[in-house]
Amino acid sequence: MSPTESISLLAFGAHPDDIEFGCGGVIALETLAGRLAHFVVCSRGEAGTNGTPDQRVGEAQRSATLLGATLEFAELDGDARLEPRTTHAIRLAGILRKIRPSIVLAPSLVENQHPDHPRLGALVRDAARLARYGGIDELRELRPHAIGQLFYYAVTAEAEPAGVAPVLVDVSAASVIAAWTASMEAHATQAVTRNYVELQLARARLNGMRAAVGHAIALFPSDPIVLKSLSEAGRGARSF
Repeated sequence: MSPTESISLLAFGAHPDDIEFGCGGVIALETLAGRLAHFVVCSRGEAGTNGTPDQRVGEAQRSATLLGATLEFAELDGDARLEPRTTHAIRLAGILRKIRPSIVLAPSLVENQHPDHPRLGALVRDAARLARYGGIDELRELRPHAIGQLFYYAVTAEAEPAGVAPVLVDVSAASVIAAWTASMEAHATQAVTRNYVELQLARARLNGMRAAVGHAIALFPSDPIVLKSLSEAGRGARSF
């Protein structure tokens, strides 16, 4: 990345496959349009039933490459051991200051899912706030940064927040679906447990039916979205 380039999209995952399964189509949509994306994965999947940490790191690296994204690992407490520590939020705030993204994606805060997911989502939310404050000693070497928007993604249907209207992102383009599918298939060790690829594609097809498109991925805004004009709002999903 040259000094004049900037990362427009930063995605956090608790495990090596979360980003791809939860919002990989959105990543593909952005990178295929020429925008830069970066992944921060906060464990090596060491508590998983299938796949060794080394295997899962390799799968994550291949998957990120297929999506046109860069990747780093941020070691926190380890898989299935993540705790909501202020030191973690400050560390993630440092990453936000270093990368300086406009859009951030993180796992949803719903508790009925892998416990690492909502804990990481909350840490990213707190980190986005801390990244703005100039007086935090641990971050003084990096300029404060305010992100544009934080969106939550849901790895499973159960992780979708109740009562929150989603933003449906149209990922129907064949090139987007192909890149997303390939990135999910790169996590071959996880296919032993369940056909996660078909599960996520089926969810996207259902969301697409809601929006009268082929496939769509639901994202959930952490804060109200500000528009400069109603012309930026697109259209509603209701098609009946």
